[in-house]
Amino acid sequence: MTEILLKLSTRPEPYPPEVRERLAVEAKEIMGRYPVARSALLPMLHLVQAEESFVSSTGIEFCAAMLGLTGAEVTAVATFYSMFRRTPTGEYHVGVCTNTLCAVMGGDEILALLERHLGIKHGQTTEDGAVTLEHIECNAACDFAPVVMVNWEFFDNQTPESAQALVDALRAGQPVTPTRGATLCTFKQTARILAGFPDERPGVLDGAAGEATLAGLKVSREENA
Repeated sequence: MTEILLKLSTRPEPYPPEVRERLAVEAKEIMGRYPVARSALLPMLHLVQAEESFVSSTGIEFCAAMLGLTGAEVTAVATFYSMFRRTPTGEYHVGVCTNTLCAVMGGDEILALLERHLGIKHGQTTEDGAVTLEHIECNAACDFAPVVMVNWEFFDNQTPESAQALVDALRAGQPVTPTRGATLCTFKQTARILAGFPDERPGVLDGAAGEATLAGLKVSREENA
């Protein structure tokens, strides 16, 4: 935590003029969606994360200046939400759920295997810059445990073998499609989508949660029929 705070408190180097100008235009578009400018902070943090793959001190200074906030106010938000990265992130952020159910169903084994296979630990990135690995908390897909998320997209019912094949495909540059939704895009592209810009990937709205998610509703209807 001390290292993170030092990174965020370092006097920021400004964005190059052309980058700042482009981001300012996009930030104003985001701000225009809200009646109060400071309400735009969360999507604007995604915007600067799309630029650098993490929320840097430069990104914090930019958001603060655009929204009329202090650096401390922006930093407090950026360090509270786990989706905002505090260190550079690979092309693909691979999160292995190790919360209770996923852990019991094999999440711990998946994480251990990926750490050995990739040669990195939690929070680290492979030398080729392709994969950042983390263990993550519950992502509300317990009925498909164990779950791996890549750039916040779900890969359900994983095994150590399928998870290894997944990261190998990512590092090889092969197109990878999650359990539901469109083919994966990079971490920076994902951050831009989360900032509120259009997601034009084919199939982005495809893929219902499936039978496991609806099982409780089915039982309830049968019992109350």
